[in-house]
Amino acid sequence: MADQFIKDPSAVLDYAFDWSAWLGDDTITSHTVTAASGVTVASSTATTTAVTAWVSGGTAGQTYTVTNRIVTTGGRTDERTITLQVIDR
Repeated sequence: MADQFIKDPSAVLDYAFDWSAWLGDDTITSHTVTAASGVTVASSTATTTAVTAWVSGGTAGQTYTVTNRIVTTGGRTDERTITLQVIDR
């Protein structure tokens, strides 16, 4: 099950994808972050074990997904998805 978060439509918030437990001794070499239509990934950064995405937008009452896909030094590829429930706060 994807992690779920609550977000205000006007908020620009950071969401972290922590890959450290899954990676073991491997490291992230590249990443992409994509979002469902209606929210925007303003930017994303990565360390060797985590990816942080800054997300904006959304319409109150709607739910959106944000997906992080990584490639590792060892040649593995995986992705994780979070769910954003947008609510006026």
